[in-house]
Amino acid sequence: MTVSFPNKAFFYIVFISVFAISINAQNTTITINEDAKIPELLNLKKSLEKDNKLAVGYTIQLYYGELSEANTIIKEYKNSFDSWPASIEYETPNYKVWVGSFSTRLEADRARLVINKKYPAAFILKPDRG
Repeated sequence: MTVSFPNKAFFYIVFISVFAISINAQNTTITINEDAKIPELLNLKKSLEKDNKLAVGYTIQLYYGELSEANTIIKEYKNSFDSWPASIEYETPNYKVWVGSFSTRLEADRARLVINKKYPAAFILKPDRG
């Protein structure tokens, strides 16, 4: 038995109508409950990153030696530069003056070019902070 064109058209119309009626759009509402401490923790993380405490990249070392000289160097540095944070790190028995927290070697190289004008012995290193 062959089906003629009008029967096929009727079949398709009925088929599409049945499925079109059964399909319903779904509306969903999502509610996110954020702990009040999250913004506080994010601000703390930003502060630590700014102070060079969470660095995973590169830094520039200006000095390695006694604490009194490290304090002198960091004061001089802070009076001359404000683009990159500086810190004194302790490694028995010496103190290091570290500058900046750079995610790439290229960023560190660019900063070192500027810093080397005043501190020619400065060099880039990738500290192990783990």
